[in-house]
Amino acid sequence: MKSITFSNPHRQKHFDFFNQMSHPHFNITVELEVQKFVSFVKDLKIKFTPAMVFAIAKAANAVKEFKWRIRDGQVIEHDYIHPSYALHTEASSVFSFCTVAYQAKLTDFIHDALQVEAKMQQNPSFEDEPDRDDYLFMSSIPWFHFTAIQHAMQYHPCDSVPRFTFGKYLERNNKLMMPLSIQVHHALVNGKEVATFLEVLQEYLNKPES
Repeated sequence: MKSITFSNPHRQKHFDFFNQMSHPHFNITVELEVQKFVSFVKDLKIKFTPAMVFAIAKAANAVKEFKWRIRDGQVIEHDYIHPSYALHTEASSVFSFCTVAYQAKLTDFIHDALQVEAKMQQNPSFEDEPDRDDYLFMSSIPWFHFTAIQHAMQYHPCDSVPRFTFGKYLERNNKLMMPLSIQVHHALVNGKEVATFLEVLQEYLNKPES
């Protein structure tokens, strides 16, 4: 982890402008092509949700702005950020948080994710570790295809953890398209960085075997 100092005065003004807002997040929903990724996951006989969680986490870790967080008005950068995703449980009709340490290799991540999921199935949790913000909050809506979504969060004070939701994929023009919502803190992340993230993620989804 390291501290970030903005040397460009306009970049600092940008940070100050959005950081003082009660709702500084912006939300974008896009469609991603997932045909090759879905086939890859099915061939490996692994679960789609943790595999997609891994792909999103891998892409987010490749863009430094997604690893930035605000603490006491200062910006820090984590070495790695780790997905905490919603898991539907057997113990209740509602979900549990499922936090899995990020790993660079898909099979290692899936192995750990399945172990954590098994624990959460009977012992659901909504608790985050105190003073920890190296998360990526994720959820899935596998029942329908959406075009927009608003994420639940505290506005006062507003945290700086990015949020992602992916929905049901459907076939259109011989392609499988999946909606993905990205919500980020505007003092840290701009549209350009979201575009970079999406380019990296789509490349992973196009070439999952690599």
